Amino acid sequence: MPARSPNKRFVFSWPLTLAALLVLGVLVALGTWQVERMQWKRGILAERAQRLSAPPLNLPAVFPIPGALEFRRVQVQGRFLHDHELYLGNRPRNGQLGYHVITPLLRADGSAVLVDRGWVPLDRKVPQSRAEGQLDGQVVVQGIARLPYEPGMFTPKNQVEGNFWFTFDLPEMARAAGLQTVLPIYVEAGPQQNPGGLPIGGQTDATLPDNHLVYALTWYALAIALVVVYVLRSMKEE
Repeated sequence: MPARSPNKRFVFSWPLTLAALLVLGVLVALGTWQVERMQWKRGILAERAQRLSAPPLNLPAVFPIPGALEFRRVQVQGRFLHDHELYLGNRPRNGQLGYHVITPLLRADGSAVLVDRGWVPLDRKVPQSRAEGQLDGQVVVQGIARLPYEPGMFTPKNQVEGNFWFTFDLPEMARAAGLQTVLPIYVEAGPQQNPGGLPIGGQTDATLPDNHLVYALTWYALAIALVVVYVLRSMKEE
């Protein structure tokens, strides 16, 4: 006759229960925080998409709230100061490193705006190697208005003397370019092709990393696993 499996019953333990509840609360809170982050980030992406789909507007001379123009399509007219180019370095495109060419655009009212004209490969940094793209006279630039972003913890400092920039610093860039002032936003040129093909515009990236759903499900799965382990650990043989 086969042996009968021993009966088990749930044995309540205050220390084990308190520890389990504490860890469970942390796991659920982390999962909920990730859900809230996901909703917040998707709201930002929806707002960016709405702004990018709006008709372009002429870049104003006064900016009461510069953030209101972030990711808006704009157009601005002026004259490029090619002899004051700045170079935003270590910018990859299709697996190839290069620079973003930042050129001041002087407007009729004397104000200047920095324009990210787009990407060039490392061996085309020298302006003479892409002379066709050095537009003379009055030009109309269509692009996306952007605000400078804070550098990351591990972002190197800008090399002002070497004209090698890792992030936008509008006041410092203005001084390096010999400008009194620049507008509090910069413009990323659109995808319209420059003569000779360089710089390559249309480099705006409006996306944001969104892995929050995966993180939330991970935390919630760990919470469920904790409950299962707690129950199994509390079952004792009679």
